Amino acid sequence: MPPKKLTDFGLYFITDSKLTKKTVIEDVKSAIKGGVKIVQYREKNADTKQMIEEAKEIKEICKKSNALFLINDRIDVVLAIDADGVHLGQEDMPYEYARKLLGNDKIIGLSAHSLKEALQNQEAGADYTSIGPIYYTTTKKDAKAPIGLGPIIELKGKLKIPFVAIGGINETNIDDVLTAGAKNIAIISGIVAKENVEECVRNFIRKIESYK
Repeated sequence: MPPKKLTDFGLYFITDSKLTKKTVIEDVKSAIKGGVKIVQYREKNADTKQMIEEAKEIKEICKKSNALFLINDRIDVVLAIDADGVHLGQEDMPYEYARKLLGNDKIIGLSAHSLKEALQNQEAGADYTSIGPIYYTTTKKDAKAPIGLGPIIELKGKLKIPFVAIGGINETNIDDVLTAGAKNIAIISGIVAKENVEECVRNFIRKIESYK
């Protein structure tokens, strides 16, 4: 049973089957070896059967290392394999309905594109909120315009739940994001599109921890 009150977890790892140089499973194994403590399985191109099979395998990998395992959007897959929770976007199922389906022991994270939405997510009951895209990103086809560092600065002291900065963050700008006040960072193409996922993860975790 995952903790209902999350604390800051540092690097937030998200899978991407289109960007990976190897496989999603291999990426997760490498990310866990590199020190990741939270994994989100995001898959937009597979059928439900394949998603369940991959999610079951990822769940076991995470379980062995006490890493949290969340699934993007798909509450049915969360329930099918008993994952730790789900991450929902602004256009996905509303929080209150997701909570009824998942119960009180599952983690529910919500996306936000502004300070206002992040605070609304907290008020709704979310266990954490993401905020972004901070910078321009091509990882998500329907990504909104970059919001910049302003909302991160504004969020400091206003949120009691963890928030994850996401969108276009890489080795060239992560220092700016951390300086602005983010403690949890999601990096996708900056990790999974690289040859050595484990090394990238270690480098980013070392960078994040240097700002504590």
